[in-house]
Amino acid sequence: MSASSDVSVVIRTLNEAKWLPQLLDAIDRQETGGMAVEVVIVDSGSSDGTYEIGAKRNCKMVRIAKVDFTFGRSLNYGCEAANGRWLVFVSGHCIPASKRWLTDLIAPLRNGTCSYTYGRQIGREPITKFSEGQLFAKYFPQTSSVPQEGFFCNNANSALSKSLWSQHKFDEELTGLEDMELAKRIYQMGHKIGYVAEAAVEHIHEESWAQVRRRYEREALALRDIMPEVTLGKRDCLRYITAGVLLDAAAAVRDRRLHRTVMEIILFRTMQYVGTYKGNHLHRQISRETKERYFYPR
Repeated sequence: MSASSDVSVVIRTLNEAKWLPQLLDAIDRQETGGMAVEVVIVDSGSSDGTYEIGAKRNCKMVRIAKVDFTFGRSLNYGCEAANGRWLVFVSGHCIPASKRWLTDLIAPLRNGTCSYTYGRQIGREPITKFSEGQLFAKYFPQTSSVPQEGFFCNNANSALSKSLWSQHKFDEELTGLEDMELAKRIYQMGHKIGYVAEAAVEHIHEESWAQVRRRYEREALALRDIMPEVTLGKRDCLRYITAGVLLDAAAAVRDRRLHRTVMEIILFRTMQYVGTYKGNHLHRQISRETKERYFYPR
């Protein structure tokens, strides 16, 4: 690794041995126009060889203890270790879809248009659940918005400058949505957030239904601190489950996939909104032990 890099790609990992080699290969293939790139991996206790894969590939390896893990803290560890002027964040189970992913993602940072950018997310067939593919299409459309209105952002595929991070670090207490919390903070200070559709990644989730529910519960718990005005009642939950299932079913009919996806659609939308409802109503004062057991990603 270069002692001084232009770009540091920071990857959070936990048992990502299946997809990490593909991600690292895709980073190696990037057309960077001469920019020096380093890879920083923050591993939170992998037991499947993930750490060894990163070490063999010359990545800068950072460990975070399971007891200390939060999404924001792990990113702060990685940013602290990074030497690059630009920090690029990508999940260990995301694969860049083009050779210009990195340069496209940081272009609005380099030209001063935006302070924080995030890229498109798409699924991978046949792994991605149908309803999640619908969510990707909703939140990550084909058209860029640079800068965008509002502070939506997603650290599965995002970038900001190290100088900005050094002044405004990620919240280390949130159970999720550390990206939106930081984006809201700097947006309210006048910074611009940009969505770069050209900088796409395949976001590959292979989750059990319980993991899907916990993911949305984790995010809803964090959202209460970021947007306390957003609440979800039981009627809302039932209405959104019903609407989600019907809309997804209609889309599946158009794609001639309903017979293969109908039960998956029902289960996904149920887990999504039941998890969101539980997170929205969970008691705020939960012990570290309980939080560890319940919200740790795996």
